[in-house]
Amino acid sequence: MGLAQIVRTGWYREVAVKGLDGQLVRALITTRAQLVAQRVDLGNQIRGLLKPFGLLAGKGVGKTFAEKVRSLVPEGPAHDVTEALLRAWEAINKEVATLSRRLVSEARQDDTVCRLMTAPGVAVLVALTYVSTIGDPTRFPHSSSVGAYVGLTPRRFQSGETDHTGRISRCGDRLTRTYLYEAAGIILNRVSRWSTLKAWGTRLARKIGHKKATVAVARKLAVILHRMWRDGTEFRWSNKEAAVTAP
Repeated sequence: MGLAQIVRTGWYREVAVKGLDGQLVRALITTRAQLVAQRVDLGNQIRGLLKPFGLLAGKGVGKTFAEKVRSLVPEGPAHDVTEALLRAWEAINKEVATLSRRLVSEARQDDTVCRLMTAPGVAVLVALTYVSTIGDPTRFPHSSSVGAYVGLTPRRFQSGETDHTGRISRCGDRLTRTYLYEAAGIILNRVSRWSTLKAWGTRLARKIGHKKATVAVARKLAVILHRMWRDGTEFRWSNKEAAVTAP
């Protein structure tokens, strides 16, 4: 949500260029995701190192993770090991920030990405990953096909008299599917403004459970984003505003 706010308010400005280089954006997104995973792994290693000493690196008010850890660890062998891990963590964190700023720049330069970000839960990473994965919206004659393309439709098993629905197929791009799922979770849990999509997902959660409802909202969001892209429209929050409802 922070990256999206930077884009919307114009805090980060750079000379605009025409079009979105899908391959470059994809490389930036993938590299950032890999670095974030490494940062998380290092953070867990540091916490695991401190735990036997009874030290918990929780959230410190006004302090970064590195500052919190350094305030806990006294001088000695544990300090040397922890400091080595912290320096690596800080170096990765710096690169993540650099790539995040670059992605903000790429998002600001593309009208489609900015339009998709009018949808709740859709920030820079979601919009850029979605656009770079789909590429050309016209290759999907029906918006409903996008859900299957990114692997968010349930598998169906049919054999003789057996006919039941299984888990989602998980076909297609994993990052796109992951970010759409995260966006759906934000819509259901963190976005305070009600929309037709949020209301539908909330009702569904009461019937089938929160996790399955989040997947369903992610699938529906993928369909809505495609329709917005193809029609050149912004997100419509209510049925009165919506020209077309996603299936």
